[in-house]
Amino acid sequence: MLAAFGRAFRTPDLRKKILFTLFIIMIYRAGASLPSPGVSYSHIQQCIKTASATGSSTDVFTLLNLFSGGALLQLSVFALGIMPYITASIILQLLVVVIPRLEALKKEGQPGQAKITQYTRYLTIGLAILQSTGFIALARANQLIPNCNLELIPETDAAPTWLTLTTLVVSMTAGTGVIMWLGELITDRGVGNGMSVLIFTSISARLPFEGSSIYRTQGVGIFTVVCVIGLVIITLVVFIEQSQRRVPVQYAKRMIGRRMYGGTSTYIPLKVNQAGVIPVIFASSLLYLPALFTQLDVKDPGKVSTFISR
Repeated sequence: MLAAFGRAFRTPDLRKKILFTLFIIMIYRAGASLPSPGVSYSHIQQCIKTASATGSSTDVFTLLNLFSGGALLQLSVFALGIMPYITASIILQLLVVVIPRLEALKKEGQPGQAKITQYTRYLTIGLAILQSTGFIALARANQLIPNCNLELIPETDAAPTWLTLTTLVVSMTAGTGVIMWLGELITDRGVGNGMSVLIFTSISARLPFEGSSIYRTQGVGIFTVVCVIGLVIITLVVFIEQSQRRVPVQYAKRMIGRRMYGGTSTYIPLKVNQAGVIPVIFASSLLYLPALFTQLDVKDPGKVSTFISR
């Protein structure tokens, strides 16, 4: 593996793509750590430390916070992560089968696919507005981080409340647009699969924190068991991802002049997992919606209704 990395860096074209991808990843992680305007970063850090020390878990937002690289609970500029784009992509793929206009665009080839991609971007912005509004409402209702009684978005005399909340929504929505652009840059000028690279970056950024939390709260034995299970799962996922269903193909023989050509046997490699991990992420997000509505309605509906009225 190290020899393969060495050969990649010795190739000028591959070296430029790898370095460009690393540069985009640095920008992405910097944006994930940049607090949004109007948010009390000190209060957020204090609440996160308290929740980590007491062993409290954010059951509703654990997965979403993982895919955002920890930016969701910090209400940073990139708090929404890549999830709105993934959701919009899958919704458009489902609508292609239902709406004849989208099906016709898909059959047009590259121009039609470019049009569908443009629709996906528009839908992503709409979903980003809805999700950012919901997360800000939960933050003001003290339901985003468990056992947090501090004001994550404090009211100040410098600006009216509606202006602060509008600025937060615009900032998070713009952050989602920037993430889309960064992913497309990696796809076009980097190593490819830009959205998958950003998802991997977000998950990898959370692994040290989650590992240290397990080690601190559960001990060495449970930490070792979790590491072994993680390695086994990664091995199985790679095995299934690389698996192929080989469909045999037999070419017919043909006579050209006095020589016989063809008659060879080959196969068509079909991947066992054609869809990848995107449907799993989308299904997990849908399963979190009932718990999200429960958090809004049961815990403290008065604060949420006050936020909506404002």
